[in-house]
Amino acid sequence: MITTKQSGDQGEARALRYLTQQGMVLIERNYRVARGPWAPAGEIDLIMSCPRATLVFIEVRSRTHNSFGGAAGSVGLIKQKRLVRTAQHFLARYRSPPPCRFDVLCLEAGEVQWIQGAFVGL
Repeated sequence: MITTKQSGDQGEARALRYLTQQGMVLIERNYRVARGPWAPAGEIDLIMSCPRATLVFIEVRSRTHNSFGGAAGSVGLIKQKRLVRTAQHFLARYRSPPPCRFDVLCLEAGEVQWIQGAFVGL
């Protein structure tokens, strides 16, 4: 029996392979920000750079079927806000942050769907 954590790790590994085949370069994997007094913890699955020097924050979602809105539908407003907050924390290390975007990579029923610019946050 495979655990949810193992399934998630396998999905992220598959997503990483797919994205590197598309020319993306890994910057960081599983970037985490600890919970603070006014904000919940956050994690960005993959932070990558695309050939045009854009920094891409990627949320990976795996689902065995597409009911209840599927993988893409599971990235709701609260999750988006946490991703944006975590990305802002990551970008604090840059004197002049590069152009950025938020993507969602869905692994659903054996198919890959890469939603570039899935939502606006910065």
